[in-house]
Amino acid sequence: MNILVTGGAGYIGSTLVPFLIGHGHRVRAMDNLMYSGQSLLGVWSHPGFEFIRADISDSKAVEAALEGMDAVVHLAAIVGDPACARQPDLARKVNLDASLRLFELSQRQGVGRFVFASTCSNYGSVVDPSEYVTEESELRPASLYAETKVAVEDALLGKAEDNGTAVTVLRFATVFGLAPRLRFDLTVNEFTAQLFTTRKLVVYGDQFWRPYIHVRDAAGAITMVLDAPSDKICGQVFNVGCTQENYQKARLVDLICAQIGGEMQIQHVDKQEDPRSYRVSFEKITDTLGFRVTRTVADGIREVIEALSTGVITDFDQPCYRN
Repeated sequence: MNILVTGGAGYIGSTLVPFLIGHGHRVRAMDNLMYSGQSLLGVWSHPGFEFIRADISDSKAVEAALEGMDAVVHLAAIVGDPACARQPDLARKVNLDASLRLFELSQRQGVGRFVFASTCSNYGSVVDPSEYVTEESELRPASLYAETKVAVEDALLGKAEDNGTAVTVLRFATVFGLAPRLRFDLTVNEFTAQLFTTRKLVVYGDQFWRPYIHVRDAAGAITMVLDAPSDKICGQVFNVGCTQENYQKARLVDLICAQIGGEMQIQHVDKQEDPRSYRVSFEKITDTLGFRVTRTVADGIREVIEALSTGVITDFDQPCYRN
């Protein structure tokens, strides 16, 4: 297929693009290069790769980028609660308005598949944290970021089969692991880097739950959805992750300390209420598509430690590693 990946230079995008090319697809990546484009240098000269520098809020650029495309993977966004809270108007413009316009133009141009990257944070704070939420559970967005994702989900699923465009919504667990466009503002990566370099960490609300997924497995799930028969993915929502990879923050810290070894100074700051605490079931994507993760949180911790200890990464606190 000819596939447009918006946000192709980002954390997931820079991992996904070579995945898709490796599966024989032709990829057109579109990105405004907010965090530079060096992450795409590894595929730059590949005959199956093309790049367009543009913002998804630019309708004319989007129309040009959609020309000849069979599928769209929509990753571009102002990502994360802090980034959206810092620039709320921009977050609504990009995450909501531009996303809906992208889908409208995709339908108009006859794109066959539209994969929307959403988030498990849409579940917010579950009523009973001992229970696992599923794709059918109530959505309780507790941030502007999640609110925009839920709004786009609702709009897309209401038009899932209009004009022949098969829509799939993927609610990703919190992502971790090394990628061409690396991030150290995500829990597993950040905690590991902090503890490895300083042997100190402040943990807020260590009893709250989150699910986690390696960035390569996130890319693998998208690739699997694009390769799946349309009747299995059209109009569907899939949580993307592994049920066994739900962790409380305290357990993450234990896993990291076990791999680093030695004395650590961990300061636990009590936080009785967190707007996001959820354990997620990922049985649907496993049962429907046969998806299984290939890397655990422990694997991700190990690879971050190796990258730091060998000097591949020398200063994890640089602004380029954060959104």
